[in-house]
Amino acid sequence: MRIAVVTSNPHKAAEVAAYFAGVAEVEHVRMDIPEYRDNEVANIAREKARYAFEHLGRPCIVDDTAFSIDHLNGFPGPYAAYVLETIGIAGILRLMEGVEDRSAHFETAIGYADAGGEIHIFSGVVDGEVTAAPRGAEGFGYDPIFAVGERTFAEIPITEKSAVSHRGRALAAFRAWLGDQYP
Repeated sequence: MRIAVVTSNPHKAAEVAAYFAGVAEVEHVRMDIPEYRDNEVANIAREKARYAFEHLGRPCIVDDTAFSIDHLNGFPGPYAAYVLETIGIAGILRLMEGVEDRSAHFETAIGYADAGGEIHIFSGVVDGEVTAAPRGAEGFGYDPIFAVGERTFAEIPITEKSAVSHRGRALAAFRAWLGDQYP
């Protein structure tokens, strides 16, 4: 089986490849997809999958991720990439200075456009907390400040992260669905 992962982010493609290692061949298709705006990552993933399919002309997956901090009423949510580009991890940590409740979660929605262009959505959520300082050298984005248990995502090797992350959980739902479709 071959899975086309459409993203301009090589880190996301690497996580998908690590998840499907030994099960499917993952092809990274670099494509800049317009940043759709919506408060729900599932809606964004649906539009990104539609766009990718229209331009690629074959089945593919895309994803969108929200990083939501409870104390900040869910900010930055589905605008996580923009916030990372503008205020960065340092800005998030400044917003969290002196805050006791550091709970947060990641949510990923994977959009799969099948051969007929029909869009299927698969979601995954993982709860954790914002650390007081960045830790670790693995991963990307908010990984150095998002801890699950004792370790940040940036302290977890990619193959292990793929098994426990929000993206990994969404990929598990996608993989189970594929197994039902193509036994």
